[in-house]
Amino acid sequence: MPFWDVWLAVVLAEVIQAFSAPENAVRMDEARDNACNDMGKMLQFVLPVATQIQQEVIKAYGFSCDGEGVLKFARLVKSYEAQDPEIASLSGKLKALFLPPMTLPPHGPASGGSVAAS
Repeated sequence: MPFWDVWLAVVLAEVIQAFSAPENAVRMDEARDNACNDMGKMLQFVLPVATQIQQEVIKAYGFSCDGEGVLKFARLVKSYEAQDPEIASLSGKLKALFLPPMTLPPHGPASGGSVAAS
């Protein structure tokens, strides 16, 4: 595994671990309770807390301690996901910590939808 992949995997693992710290777990639970699984409220309550938790970790690795630093970190992770299964797995775990599980609406013939052949 190349250096950047190892480094990024370490940072991702540390960010994920930060979410399980007792004080952060309480903050996230409160934010989720306030959001009530409403996507708009998730953005309002959960995302800022998740961003703060990430900022606290990634600032030690040279990322700016603001929303832009988190965005740069997210873009870097995204750029490595396709080529490194470990980073893809860690990224999925991180997203699962603050994004609600997405349920896809039913589709296809069973739900009355039809696909026209052309």
